[in-house]
Amino acid sequence: MKAFEANFDGLVGPTHNYAGLSYGNVASMGNEASPSNPKEAAKQGLQKMKALADLGLWQGVLAPQERPDVHTLRKLGFSGSDSEVLAAAAKQAPKVLAAVSSASSMWTANAATVSPSADTADGRVHFTPANLVNKFHRSTEHPVTGRILQAMFANDEHFAHHPALPSVDHFGDEGAANHTRFCREYGEQGVEFFVFGKYAFDSRKVAPVKFPARHTYEASEAVARLHGLNPAKVVYAQQNPEMIDAGVFHNDVIAVGNQNVHFCHEQAFLNQAEVHAQIKAAFGEGEFHVIEVPTAKVPVLDAVKSYLFNSQLIALPSGGMAIVVPEECRKTPSVWAYLQELPNLGTPVKEVKVFNLTQSMSNGGGPACLRLRVVLNEQEKAAVNPSVWMNDQLFATLNTWVDKHYRDRLTEADLADPKLLVESRTALDELTRILNLGSVYPFQRG
Repeated sequence: MKAFEANFDGLVGPTHNYAGLSYGNVASMGNEASPSNPKEAAKQGLQKMKALADLGLWQGVLAPQERPDVHTLRKLGFSGSDSEVLAAAAKQAPKVLAAVSSASSMWTANAATVSPSADTADGRVHFTPANLVNKFHRSTEHPVTGRILQAMFANDEHFAHHPALPSVDHFGDEGAANHTRFCREYGEQGVEFFVFGKYAFDSRKVAPVKFPARHTYEASEAVARLHGLNPAKVVYAQQNPEMIDAGVFHNDVIAVGNQNVHFCHEQAFLNQAEVHAQIKAAFGEGEFHVIEVPTAKVPVLDAVKSYLFNSQLIALPSGGMAIVVPEECRKTPSVWAYLQELPNLGTPVKEVKVFNLTQSMSNGGGPACLRLRVVLNEQEKAAVNPSVWMNDQLFATLNTWVDKHYRDRLTEADLADPKLLVESRTALDELTRILNLGSVYPFQRG
């Protein structure tokens, strides 16, 4: 059956701010305490969604989390009215308040791991929300993420939803940021490629020294089992620990794949030649393109700074592929020089498309961070909540919604403002009606 890949981008939430919460993410750490512009961030994301929809791709919207997360603050001992909880947290634990106000759910590459029906034993699309246990500010997301995904993909005949893995470091799961699928056609069985940072149960194995390895081999194995994947069509690879220490906190900061193309830096993985040999063996017949970018042309630090590999490889309806990169790639000479060569290397990648995502990039997330990929056949597409698909009407509606509810400047000090909580909840309550999600947020559920 004919199938296609849809992208579901995270809508930037009203509390988008730069609190420097993500240790190991160079951009996040470098922009700590800078003022943010939530309105501009949301609109930049919407522009990318609309542009890809206008290319003829299937583009959806994923709703943000409820923030500030007063419910988590109450679990941590803060009490009283909502405004009293915020005031007490701001006084006693300002970094905790910043963490529960994070808008990082915009990066939906971390929302879940998704396996299409062509790969799974029961012939359904499987979703497992990521536990994101390595970072407190993200570890609380998965219950609401699960409810949002179930509201979007609500048909049990076509979709299977799993709870997140146990929230312990041994099963640290960062979702699709460390997962790629290769295939000839989207509707055929593919090769699912899981990337991890460390082995949780074997301390003898090599691991990074400076920054944490967030994703474990054991988590990847568990997700593959939950999704009913054919072991012969699954490949596991460990990130190069030196790259994690250089700021490559997720695989999608140093590699991206689509169909029969793997675009990566030459230092991305341990035993890289063996990794690609395993992928090609599992892929089987047909041409498989490995595009390895040499350090001599693009130093690792330039790749991290520009987010060259945090790009989207998209299959164009007209044929061939395009690579979607952030504006920062144009501003990095080594990267831009390489991107001028890329369409002429004899691979399916024929176009380079540049987007301004400065607000997201300043907090450590580029084009690939902002989207969750879901392969769907025609019947499955028809079973998706139709209100979440990007089109002219939804684009206009969401831009008006952003203008109505979002601030154009936010600092860490503003997070204690009780008005911000009211603004955020008012916006999200309206958004759930726009996207027909029902009561997915804690404040709606009592």
